[in-house]
Amino acid sequence: MSKIYVIHENSAWVEPLQAAFRELALPYEEWFLDEGKLDLSVPPPEGVFYNRMSASSHTRDHRFAPEYTAAVLSWLEAHGRRVVNNSRALQLEISKVAQYVALQNYEVKTPLTIAAVGKQHIIEAARQMTGSFITKHNRAGKGLGVKLFHHIDALQDYVNSVQFEPSVDGITLIQQYIRAPQPFITRVEFVGGQFLYAVRVDTSLGFELCPADVCQIGDAFCPVGETAPEAPAPRFQIIENFNHPVIQHYQRFIANNGIEIAGIEFIVDEAGEIYTYDVNTNTNYNSDAEAAVGLYGMRAIARYLGQQLHELDVGRKNVRRFAAIA
Repeated sequence: MSKIYVIHENSAWVEPLQAAFRELALPYEEWFLDEGKLDLSVPPPEGVFYNRMSASSHTRDHRFAPEYTAAVLSWLEAHGRRVVNNSRALQLEISKVAQYVALQNYEVKTPLTIAAVGKQHIIEAARQMTGSFITKHNRAGKGLGVKLFHHIDALQDYVNSVQFEPSVDGITLIQQYIRAPQPFITRVEFVGGQFLYAVRVDTSLGFELCPADVCQIGDAFCPVGETAPEAPAPRFQIIENFNHPVIQHYQRFIANNGIEIAGIEFIVDEAGEIYTYDVNTNTNYNSDAEAAVGLYGMRAIARYLGQQLHELDVGRKNVRRFAAIA
């Protein structure tokens, strides 16, 4: 019997999906790809393979999990297996440079960004920026390497200090700082290539309002605004009736880049301009925000994967029936 195979390296992030599978009585198996071996002479099992590999795997001591996953996906795709979030999706997950270059082909505006390898090139890239700028890692997640600078001298001091955090792939991004009038970003969720919902994320707690020239942004959502909210509110709030033209641009982007499940983040500047800055093909959801409106991302993913499995099984039965007739 075919089943759903979940490719990942972080069990905590898969628990809500496991619950959704059980609720829908769907057969599944986890492939935990932090390490392992792959016999290329053996064909893979039949089923639907859902890739949830994360760009931040190295922070959990799974340094080569993305590379190993890339090998496994190549093997699966070579045998014609149904892969949700395929090799191209993985390429985008682990490279913000690849994300930005691809997004621009779909009329999606991204912050001015320069990729640099080497400390001196990081400093030279920053000199090309006008005003404040941030640094971040090309392969990241969880806000890795994201810092805000108001002056080039602060960057020089940081880069030449023991506190400097190099990206795991060696590429540091120097990026235009987008100043938002309110401290929030918007994350747009897609399942099966279709818009699920948009969630407003309060970033005020993710920014340390320090007097120094360099400040640490400790949250995964960045760039951020600097104005504290007037009153406390839930950090994650699903936006009702969200219907922005950017959805159509995102849908074309994911449809043409092997992405079926994703969360895409954007920020709005003081002039009302939207800047998209992150594509998460390993997306997670906030349970409190979902419970408030009765929408559940992991349940939608499980349902979609179940549909793909059903279509796969029906197709195989039809092939066997036609073969018997012939």
